[in-house]
Amino acid sequence: MVTATTQEFKLPDVGEGLVEAELVSWHVAVGDTVQINDIVCEIETAKSVVELPSPFAGIVEAILVEVGATVEVGTPIIRIGSGNAPAGGASEFVPPAATEARAEEPAGDTPGTLVGYGPREASTQRRARRAADPSGRSGGQHAAASGPVLAKPPVRLAAREAGIDLRDVAPTGRHGDVTREDLASSPSQPATSYESAAPAARAYDVPQPVYTGRVTREPIKGVRKMMGQAMSASAFTVPHVTIWTSVDVTETTRLVARLKSDPAYAGVRVSPLLLLARACTEALRKHPLLNAVWDEPAQEVVLRHYVNLGVAAATPRGLVVPNIKDADLMSGPDLGRAINALTDVAREGKTQPAQQQGGTFTITNVGPFGMEGGTPIINPGESAILCFGAVSKRPWVVSADGEDRLAVRDVCTLSLSFDHRHVDGATGSAFLADVAAAMADPSQLLA
Repeated sequence: MVTATTQEFKLPDVGEGLVEAELVSWHVAVGDTVQINDIVCEIETAKSVVELPSPFAGIVEAILVEVGATVEVGTPIIRIGSGNAPAGGASEFVPPAATEARAEEPAGDTPGTLVGYGPREASTQRRARRAADPSGRSGGQHAAASGPVLAKPPVRLAAREAGIDLRDVAPTGRHGDVTREDLASSPSQPATSYESAAPAARAYDVPQPVYTGRVTREPIKGVRKMMGQAMSASAFTVPHVTIWTSVDVTETTRLVARLKSDPAYAGVRVSPLLLLARACTEALRKHPLLNAVWDEPAQEVVLRHYVNLGVAAATPRGLVVPNIKDADLMSGPDLGRAINALTDVAREGKTQPAQQQGGTFTITNVGPFGMEGGTPIINPGESAILCFGAVSKRPWVVSADGEDRLAVRDVCTLSLSFDHRHVDGATGSAFLADVAAAMADPSQLLA
């Protein structure tokens, strides 16, 4: 039954010109009461996973899109009304085609909200359910009698890798969601062999792979698809040159240790990456071509007098490169907090499209993976990317008082890839030398 005050929530454009998204999971079911800005679902765009808050208050009358479906912007995904919920079970899936035959009703005067804005204190309220739907459907997602399983994407991925069915896990999260700790106390259900048996299909937020005996096929979509397209376009349209140098960063590691006890850096996870970020912003002032971009259609090099510093982050869904706006204007503590916030959000898979737009220079940190260096691919729209290798103890020649001696020092490798159309070897080398010098003697970096 569609009431006179029924309103359909259409998939919004949550990025800059994105035309479609995949519905990852539903946080509500038919019969639930929602308030404005309650999170109703998660979608995956080509850039990130995004939570969608409801622009309407009322009762969920129908789920219009199944989990796993890819829908275009402007497509109705859920119907919310102010009247009684429809009879017939815990959840009702109505295909979009069926909604086209229904007469359109006034949208009402309830104001909508932009994704991620507005109060979020109110939590979804669930009404008492009637008998479960014999089909067992819940908007395309399996649901037990208590409703859909709530869990963040990293938890869902961890469950999938461990062979744990989230429906069998008792949630202890503050909002009734399954946590990593809950997974640790739950029995796993691994498949016997990748060649002989495949785990039963489950409604995870990651597209289900297709098992065909000796191989597994995983869909290329969402963040991974965008990553592949961006890296291919960059690698085959920009003439890359990569140079590298090894640096004694002993003084950097000592400064990091001191800053950890500095009251100005309270609450900041200080690391060598913070000092490298500052070294890069300072070097970009002297070498603006590394912060520029080649505009092929206009046949111009665009010099940018600001630094939006990108930090590449590996996530379960693929590589994302959020950036810190105007990083060159930030104090040391503020830059540290910004890096912490950026990496925390990326690990949770919640980086928003706007955070990935407008970057001017990128750092990729392979040190945590134990790698000494690499030849990174330039992020589209930029001219250079710096790879930060692992800091390790190495024998190093130290010069002091006119004498050379061998000592054990903290050393790392810095690798710089740049666009050779407008950045020549001399300019790239000068930039990298300045960054290396700052890491060798960082005393003035955070003044």
